[in-house]
Amino acid sequence: MKPRPRTSSSSRRHAAAPSARRRMLLVGGVLAVASLALVARAFDMQVVRKDFYQNQADARILREVPIAVSRGTIFDRNGEPLAVSTPVVSIWANPAEVLDNEDKLPALAKAIGMDPDALKQYLAQRSEREFVYLKRQMPPDAAQAVLDLAVPGVNGQREFRRFYPSGPVTSHVLGFTNIDDHGQEGLELAFDDWLAGKEGRKRVIRDRQGHVVEDLDLVRAPQPGRDITLSIDRRIQFLAYNELKNTIQQSSADSGSMVIIDVRTGEVLAMVNWPTYNPNALRGSDPSSRRNRAMTDVVEPGSTIKPVLMAAALSSGRYTPTGPLVDTGNGHFFYIRKDIRDTHSNGMLSPTGIIAKSSNIGAAKVALTLDTGLMYDTYRAFGFGASTNSGFPGEASGYLRPGKSWGMLEKAILAYGYGLNVTPLQLTNAYATIADNGVMHLPTFVKGSDNEAKQIIDPKIANELVQMMVAVTQPGGTGAPYAWIANYGVAGKSGTAHKATAGGYSSSNYSSAFAGIVPASNPRLAAVVIVDNPRKGSYYGALVSGPVFSKVLDGALRLLDVPPDNIGRWYVGGPLQGQNGLTGSKPPAVETVDDAPVDETPQ
Repeated sequence: MKPRPRTSSSSRRHAAAPSARRRMLLVGGVLAVASLALVARAFDMQVVRKDFYQNQADARILREVPIAVSRGTIFDRNGEPLAVSTPVVSIWANPAEVLDNEDKLPALAKAIGMDPDALKQYLAQRSEREFVYLKRQMPPDAAQAVLDLAVPGVNGQREFRRFYPSGPVTSHVLGFTNIDDHGQEGLELAFDDWLAGKEGRKRVIRDRQGHVVEDLDLVRAPQPGRDITLSIDRRIQFLAYNELKNTIQQSSADSGSMVIIDVRTGEVLAMVNWPTYNPNALRGSDPSSRRNRAMTDVVEPGSTIKPVLMAAALSSGRYTPTGPLVDTGNGHFFYIRKDIRDTHSNGMLSPTGIIAKSSNIGAAKVALTLDTGLMYDTYRAFGFGASTNSGFPGEASGYLRPGKSWGMLEKAILAYGYGLNVTPLQLTNAYATIADNGVMHLPTFVKGSDNEAKQIIDPKIANELVQMMVAVTQPGGTGAPYAWIANYGVAGKSGTAHKATAGGYSSSNYSSAFAGIVPASNPRLAAVVIVDNPRKGSYYGALVSGPVFSKVLDGALRLLDVPPDNIGRWYVGGPLQGQNGLTGSKPPAVETVDDAPVDETPQ
């Protein structure tokens, strides 16, 4: 047997060498290919498809978010804030992320005041979205308590909420904003562009839970809303609100309005309505209570229109305050089969007497002697049948038929305030025009605005009308002593109008009004009070609305430091003093005249 030849170790190493080299070459080749693939991939990602991948990354982490701005503050004429914006936080979430942490839903639901099952269902229905609100406009402390729960996908967003310090007192004038801080009614709506400002925008990086980790750049700078100062005097507004509210509640009336205007500028110092609402708690409020009745509701003015009729009469040249006398007879004037009547037999009356006694017969007979065109033009000149152009949203224009369509009977009825509709603001502005020497200003709610003015009647006639209306609050007048103000002369006119119903006028529903000017010697303020359908006690305008006028204007004159008419007495010895403050010679009470419509004769 042949022995096996021996293989030396050197030979074995030489045999193994090629195999090792091949392995090295293989590994090197694999690494080279992998390196080339990585380079190619990097080139593809960073050069060829850079924009695609950048957009994908941006879509996941880059966000453009709003920068909330504060709405401008609304001030009254003395700098008191009437509407301010306070910072709040809205809680929002990514539904899918929140649902992935279902164990935290009960605590989250409790913190935002929701039922856990309802919250889960709300999120499930919106699971495909990335952004949903959970709770809007939470107080910062309450919102922070929610965020402290650290629920993945839940975040906060800074916003602003409107707050009204005077609540229901100024609600009809100011209106309110919606949850997105945009004006919805009143001056908030009228001046929304001015007050709202423009929110800013910024680009940020957010992590997967929605938290901002870095601000990148400012896209648009925020522009805060601008402030505005109104003509409203908050002190007078409170006076008017309280007195009107008390009267409506005591008389069980349906509603009421009061407007006060500075006759020299046309600035509205107060405008109140009842019922009202709280703009800080809108939910559940009655829509009818949110209506600014002084601007949107119309009434037949009744005898408060008679000074405007007398403006036409004096302008005709046929009448003066003292003559000629008009025979009102025994209180009945049958004209075209209608009984125009007074509640008293007044006999012969001068034009001033017609105003003082509120004679429907006297007004009708004067109207029938006037040119129809002159009478219509005078009514129109005082603003009836057209908007006052105050700029207030939803303002009604009222109604006045063209003069060419007036029949003689309609002309007689229009003389004592039936057959036309006016708003309380229109009527107040008409009296303010008489008070300012016949100059009409556009009513305005902005202090110091450049207000348009127009001379519509001769100053001499305007002054005569004021003096004729002073007789209303003197002994024997329909407004004495209900609209009387100690140490200030009052020029005014009461009105008691039956309310129109289907087929005629109601015999038991009334609109009770008083319109006036103070002080009579140097007019500063004009005001109108209208109480709709008082059901308890008297329904006469002088008895129902006259005391509201007296109390509110008494306080307003003192707040504005308006000197009394009897200023000489102040310097000599001061006014008379009584338990209720300043006193004077109060006129005796008189039986008030009923201003009944021509086609209704109440039993």
